[in-house]
Amino acid sequence: MKRILIGVAALCALIAPSARAQANWTQPFAPFHVIDNVYYVGSAGLSAWLIKTPKGLILLDVGLPQNAPMVEKSIEALGFHVKDIKILLNSHAHFDHSGGLAKLKADSGAALYASAGDKDALEKGDYPGWEEKTEFNFPPVKVDRVLKDGDKVSLGGVDLTAVATPGHSAGCTSYLLPVTDAGVKHTAFFFCSASVAANRLAPNPQYPDIVADYRRTFARLKTIDADVFLAPHAEMFGLLAKRAALKPGQPNPFVKPGEVHTVAGAFEKAFDASLAKQEADAQ
Repeated sequence: MKRILIGVAALCALIAPSARAQANWTQPFAPFHVIDNVYYVGSAGLSAWLIKTPKGLILLDVGLPQNAPMVEKSIEALGFHVKDIKILLNSHAHFDHSGGLAKLKADSGAALYASAGDKDALEKGDYPGWEEKTEFNFPPVKVDRVLKDGDKVSLGGVDLTAVATPGHSAGCTSYLLPVTDAGVKHTAFFFCSASVAANRLAPNPQYPDIVADYRRTFARLKTIDADVFLAPHAEMFGLLAKRAALKPGQPNPFVKPGEVHTVAGAFEKAFDASLAKQEADAQ
């Protein structure tokens, strides 16, 4: 029990990335095979997920604009080719995850799929509600297909299911993917995020209905049945520790039943505290 409580406390502390965590955002990290057809090609702090199919590659997130060359190098280091990327996906339209999409799209020729809620932000390259903060800007990128909750992203017989988890951004989208490890079937959940971060909740919300969106997302996360939890920030899913524990012949450390719900609970607790504080500060 003590270990669980410490883990939840650590997660709460990571809801808003610290300066130390942000220092890892552009730090190179050796790409590796995660599970089944899923590979990690991100930095030490910001995730980028490569999914292999018989008909080409799917890339979910890139990171900051300056991370794009690093991600491309990691893809090639694994023996794949950037030109084989057919579909680009984005968890949410914030500069630290969507900033490199424009370069990857230009270099690969891939189509970008994204949610309706984040389409405008992606195509303008800004942070809705903080348009005046130019440090949040990123290279705009055209969305080729708009996804809604439950839509399938299909390529070469591989199907990801879009799961709307708005709040962190208006179009925050997570994805479910069936995977197999050592002959056992699992479900991977590529989580968007549910942190408050720079978002205003009250009295002048970042966007209309943001509080209700967070509430709907927390309720939705309680229904997610997945045992492989993958997230956009390394700290959210213990990237470093799990990578170190990933050894041939040993159980895959990325298979961790219940982790989705543990992390979601920490995010919900942190959200409640942030909302209460912002409401109190406004009075």
